[in-house]
Amino acid sequence: MFNDLARFGTYLGQAARLMVGLPDYGTYVAHMRATHPDLPVMSETEFFRNRQEARYGSGRSGGCC
Repeated sequence: MFNDLARFGTYLGQAARLMVGLPDYGTYVAHMRATHPDLPVMSETEFFRNRQEARYGSGRSGGCC
C-alpha cells in the first residue's frame, strides 16, 4: 500500500511541475537512454534552458521590454 502511495505521490508531483511549466529532467534522461542511446543527453542546465526557450522563445521579439 505504501509503495502505491509513494508512486502516486511521484506522479502527482510530476504532473504539478508540468502544469506550471517545469518539465522533469529525470524523465527526459530515462527516455533518451531507453529510446535514443546513440544521442548525447543534455545536462540539467541545458535541458532547463532548452525547455524555457521552447516555451517562451529565445529572443526579444515584439515584447515591451
